[in-house]
Amino acid sequence: MLLHFTATCLIAVGTHATAVPGELPGRATPPVPLLITPLTPLSPIAGQWSGVVKVPGVELKIQVFLAHADGKWIGTIDIPQQGAKALPLEEITVKADSVGFRIANVPGTPTFKGTHSEGKIAGDLTQGGQTFPFDLARGGPAKPKRPQNPVAPFPYGEHELTVTSGEAILAGTLTVPRGEGPFPAVILVSGSGPQNRDEELFEHRPFAVWADHLTRMGIAVLRYDDRGVGASTGDFAAATTRTLASDAEAWVKVLKSRPDIRSVGIMGHSEGGIIGPMVAARNPDVRFVVMLAGPGVNGAEVLIEQNRSLALAAGATAEASEKIAAAAREAFKAFADKADDATIRARITDLVNAQTGGTEVTDASRRAVDQAIAGLRTPWFAEFLAHDPAPDLRKVRVPVLAIFGERDVQVVPSQNLGPVEAALKAGGNTRATAKVIPGVNHMFQKCTKGGVDEYGTIETTIDPAVIELVQAWILANADAAN
Repeated sequence: MLLHFTATCLIAVGTHATAVPGELPGRATPPVPLLITPLTPLSPIAGQWSGVVKVPGVELKIQVFLAHADGKWIGTIDIPQQGAKALPLEEITVKADSVGFRIANVPGTPTFKGTHSEGKIAGDLTQGGQTFPFDLARGGPAKPKRPQNPVAPFPYGEHELTVTSGEAILAGTLTVPRGEGPFPAVILVSGSGPQNRDEELFEHRPFAVWADHLTRMGIAVLRYDDRGVGASTGDFAAATTRTLASDAEAWVKVLKSRPDIRSVGIMGHSEGGIIGPMVAARNPDVRFVVMLAGPGVNGAEVLIEQNRSLALAAGATAEASEKIAAAAREAFKAFADKADDATIRARITDLVNAQTGGTEVTDASRRAVDQAIAGLRTPWFAEFLAHDPAPDLRKVRVPVLAIFGERDVQVVPSQNLGPVEAALKAGGNTRATAKVIPGVNHMFQKCTKGGVDEYGTIETTIDPAVIELVQAWILANADAAN
């Protein structure tokens, strides 16, 4: 998936939007967990707490872990709806019935102050000059329901495969229908950031859901761990989109050689929607392409619009959202123009301030700017900002299905659908279908607003109607190429 270029502000308050580790930008690894050794509680405050921060329009679920060791308090916080886990806490104070702590290294200095009474902690969170109530209760949260997650035994075969791509050895799972083959097959390519073979996020496993359903319907499915993730080797941090396209292409060769496979296609989500056409444009063994929220314009334009839309979904005003988008445009322009370090830092600082609503320079905001600049200077980010998908799309002659979520605030359909259609048409592709799916988000879940904060709260992983649409299209088009 794609996510906006942000200062990684992990509490969604005011005008700034949420951030999910492993997404655009930065593709940074999630924070290193702070390991807390289980101890005999010395205070009724020690232990696990769960509850919500009541932000306008959403209740943001949080989990807090507190312990007393070596004469001091230590702790972490999880924010599942934003993909944040084990963020370290600092300035933890426990006095009689009062409890306070703040999240380290986050702009806006998110600070919790509450009162402990009868097994509950209630109080206020302040961040960036705004205040929101929170409530915590003893214990952990209920495990979210994920009714579409596949449960064994399965009515199909599973094969663990590996392939070498450059210096990396990639590991994946091929699910093959029972019965007489050969079968059409599709390779699932994940969105940006280090993803495992299930594209797991917020305890949703969308690629596992896709594989289970499609295989039951007679389509073999290959899903794999990105390089450097899970059972795959390699350096993900050094990879660009073109590197990842080569990884996907290595799997095309593997499936093409199998006697139980008759045709091979690529289905990519978000950044994977760029990779599918990239490979199909040069490899005639790719017989069809499915783009799930695949961008149709260059990465900089995607991220500018994404910043605007995510801010709106998080409750920002139209004026504040436009300010964020304008700041993002200036930041990316400075980077593209190879401006000096001072100019780039100034533009990124403007973007951080626009996203957080802050104006003061703090240690946390400096760290946010440093992190953003480091992300911009990675090979992946530089390539992504400049890459235009249109040239590859114009070269694709095989059947293409490109679908977008009406409420997607990450790859906005009004920005991307037209350019995808135009590029395919300009190349003479007469077997392309592009459409917007009503009422769904970037994950193709039925949703209310489309914001990232909703992903984890929705039980359904993928709208069944979307699965049925894609399944029917693949069966009708997998063997239609020349």
